[in-house]
Amino acid sequence: MEEEVPGFYGESGKSVQATLSSLKMLDVGKWPIFSLCSEEELQLIRQACVFGTAGNEVLYTTVNDEIFVLGTNCSGCLGVGDIQSTIEPRRLDSLTGKKIASLSYGSGPHIVLATTDGEVFTWGHNAYSQLGNGTTNHGLVPCHISTNLSNKQVIEVACGSYHSLVLTSDGEVFAWGYNNSGQVGSGSTANQPIPRRVTGCLQNKVVMSIACGQMCSMAVVDTGEVYVWGYNGNGQLGLGSSGNQPTPCRVAALQGIRVQRVACGYAHTLVLTDEGQIYAWGANSYGQLGTGNKSNQSYPTPVVVEKDRIIEIAACHSAHTSAAKSQGGHVYMWGQCRGQSVILPHLTHFCCTDDVFACFATPAVTWRLLSVEPDDHLTVAESLKREFDNPDTADLKFLVDGKYIYAHKVLLKIRCEHFRSSLEDSEDDIVEMSEFSYPVFRAFLEYLYTDNISLPPEEAVGLLDLATFYSETRLKKLCQQTIKQGICEENAIALLSAAVKYDAQSYHEKLPTSWAA
Repeated sequence: MEEEVPGFYGESGKSVQATLSSLKMLDVGKWPIFSLCSEEELQLIRQACVFGTAGNEVLYTTVNDEIFVLGTNCSGCLGVGDIQSTIEPRRLDSLTGKKIASLSYGSGPHIVLATTDGEVFTWGHNAYSQLGNGTTNHGLVPCHISTNLSNKQVIEVACGSYHSLVLTSDGEVFAWGYNNSGQVGSGSTANQPIPRRVTGCLQNKVVMSIACGQMCSMAVVDTGEVYVWGYNGNGQLGLGSSGNQPTPCRVAALQGIRVQRVACGYAHTLVLTDEGQIYAWGANSYGQLGTGNKSNQSYPTPVVVEKDRIIEIAACHSAHTSAAKSQGGHVYMWGQCRGQSVILPHLTHFCCTDDVFACFATPAVTWRLLSVEPDDHLTVAESLKREFDNPDTADLKFLVDGKYIYAHKVLLKIRCEHFRSSLEDSEDDIVEMSEFSYPVFRAFLEYLYTDNISLPPEEAVGLLDLATFYSETRLKKLCQQTIKQGICEENAIALLSAAVKYDAQSYHEKLPTSWAA
C-alpha cells in the first residue's frame, strides 16, 4: 500500500494526497530496449525516446548533453550514417552541442527534432518526402531543415506515419510529407516535399499545440478551439462524418468548450479541457475511446474517468492505447493493453502515463520525449550513511589508536543497547577506546549507520569479538558470513582459531579436514 503524505490542499480546500510513488524518478528501464544499457549508462540518461515498429530503436541524451542511439536502425533512423543495427549505444556526433526541445517519430521510421535554439533536424525514412529536404532519399544523418523556416523558432514537432508538423514560437504551423488524405493541409493530395505553412482557417490563429494521428493532423489554438485535417475514415476528425478534410476545419461540436491539449492515437483522438474533462472520438475497435463499448464515434464523446480532474492525456499514432493522469496522481489506461481490449478507463498502480506505454502498448514505445529528472532526494538510510564520521555534525568523538572517529550520540543510543546505557548520563564529547583496534571499532560504528560491514575476513574476526562483547547478534552473523566467505589457505589457521573461540560451527565446518586437524 502506498504511503500518503497528508497536508496538501487543492481547489475548494479539497485535500490532495501526494503519494510516494508520484515522487519517484521515471524508470526508463521499463522499456525492453534499455536492457541493452548498463546500470551506469541508465543513470546518466536525461531524455529518451523509444520508437520503431517493434519498439526496437531508442535515442537518448545524457547528463553531459551527448546524444546516443541504439537499435535495429531501420531506414537509417538512428542517424549515424549507415543502416547497421547496433546493440551498443552509438554517439550521434553530428548533433553534438545541440539540446533537444521536442522530438517525434513516424512509422518508417523518420525522426523530426527541434533544438532549444528553434532549429529543425530530420533523418530516417523518406519515401514520401517526410524529411522535408526536397528529396525522397532516406536520410542517414541529421539534416538541418531551413526552407521556409530560416527566420522561425520551432518549439514543437509532431509526426504522423509519413508526414510531419512543426509549430513555431509565433503560433504558426508548417507541414510536409505524405499527403494522400490531405494531412499536410495544403488543399490537395499531392505530397509536400518541403515545409509549407498551414493556412486556411488557421491563417489568423495562434496555435498553442499540435498532434498527428496516422494520417491526420490537429492543432489547438489560443482560444481553446481545435482544428483538424487529413484522413477521417474512422471519424477521427470529430466532424460527424467520415470524409477526408484537405484543409483545417474547426471541430464545431466542441463549441463553448475550451481545449488545452490534444493527443492522437493510430486512428482515435483525445482532448483535455481546461476543466479537466476528456473527450474522445474516432476508431474504437479496441475500446480506445473509453466509452464502455467498441463503436466508432465521429463526434466528441465525454470520457468518464473519475470525479478528480484530469491533468494529462496520452496517446501515440503507432498504438491503439489511451492513458490519463488525474490531479490526485492516479494513472488510468484503456484501449489495446497487451492484447486485451479495455473499454473503460482502468486505474493502474503506475505513477506516470509513460509507464502505461512501456508496459502495455504494442509496440512498447514512448508517446512523448521522456524527461528524466535526477533524483536528488536522500532516504533516511542514505542520509544517515552520509553523516557517518562527519565532524561537521557530530557531537561525539571516539579516540582509537590516536585517531578520531566522529559519531552522533542520539543515533548510537537508538541503534545499540550498550551505548544506550553508557551514554545515558554522559556529557563527555570524547571517549577513549583501547579495547579494540581502530579498523574494528570504526567498522562497528559504520555498521550502526549503514547496517553493513566492509572488512577483510581477518579483521572481521576482531569485529566478531566486539559483537560478542556488545551482544550484537545480527552483527555476529554478518561477521561469521564474511569470515566464511573469505576462507583461504593463507588465513585458514587464524580463522579456525576464531571458529573455535566463538563456536562458529558454520565456518568451522567449511575448513578442510586436514587444516582442522
